[in-house]
Amino acid sequence: MIAYLNPHHALHQGKLEMFRGALVPCFEVPARVDYVLQELQRRQLGEIRSPSRFDVPALTTIHAPRYLDFLAGAWEEWVALDPANAARDALPSVWPARTFRTDVLPANFSARMGLFSYDAGSPLTAGTWNAARVGADCAFAAAEQLMQGARSAFVLSRPPGHHAGADFFGGYCFLNNAALAAQHLRDSGPERVAILDIDYHHGNGTQAIFYERSDVLFTSIHGDPHTEYPFFLGYADEQGAGAGLGFNHNLPLPRGSDFAAWREALKNALQGIARFGAQALVVSLGLDTFEGDPISGFRLRSEDYLRVGEDLAAAGLPTVFVFEGGYAVAEIGVNAVNVLEGFEQQTS
Repeated sequence: MIAYLNPHHALHQGKLEMFRGALVPCFEVPARVDYVLQELQRRQLGEIRSPSRFDVPALTTIHAPRYLDFLAGAWEEWVALDPANAARDALPSVWPARTFRTDVLPANFSARMGLFSYDAGSPLTAGTWNAARVGADCAFAAAEQLMQGARSAFVLSRPPGHHAGADFFGGYCFLNNAALAAQHLRDSGPERVAILDIDYHHGNGTQAIFYERSDVLFTSIHGDPHTEYPFFLGYADEQGAGAGLGFNHNLPLPRGSDFAAWREALKNALQGIARFGAQALVVSLGLDTFEGDPISGFRLRSEDYLRVGEDLAAAGLPTVFVFEGGYAVAEIGVNAVNVLEGFEQQTS
């Protein structure tokens, strides 16, 4: 399996995030990728490459141009407001709630930051754009590997992506790598692509992007949004709209669910993907389903991730794995690579 490593991921390194009413050190840290890379190298699971550079217009297949323009210049604007801002990250503080207008692009920086975000837990830093931008390159490169006949490829990048929508960031995510990979696959040939999100937190951004489309199936197994972030999407009755009706499947599970319950949901998800007739699969690989994760609530163990990889391989589809969440940092390398190894062993 070829892994596309984002060599610039550590440029995005937030200092503080808002969590349960307090500013706390960020849970999403560069060491997450470092531990996975170390484990990949230790097991010699496959080749590790840096991605080729893709043109910025490729991002507009998923993301709105005015949103991309904002992200590309946000840090410079932030520092121009006050040179002292160079020493602190930017966090949004005002948002357009129901009945507010979103069609007018405000001149005020704080207002634009609120327009393009939905939480105060995703600090924008000096290197956020570059890190996210190269992460998208990794997603494009992995998709192209599949089009060249590869059975699988791995996007090893951060910040993660599945909470980012067409024109908003949040949940530590700025560009939606899984959505970009899926769209690149569609543009390259496969008529039906499935996205399976197995992060503990619902991939609200990915769902929103494809909610009215029938060519990309979105399926997610996640913590029940009645009690779990991102709260406002991820319910089982969200089945798509318009042409996309019936092509969005949410499988929420209660906090505390063990691997047996989770694996049954995975079985249901894969059956739905088979009925859809997918020709390629993109997996949003979140590892915050682990029992030791500090901000999640499932009870999967490290050895369970080998079985996850085996089950995914049994789907028989060319597969892009996209690294998403997981905040038990010391264990994330073993857990992530267990999925990939289980997949590889089943397909070898």
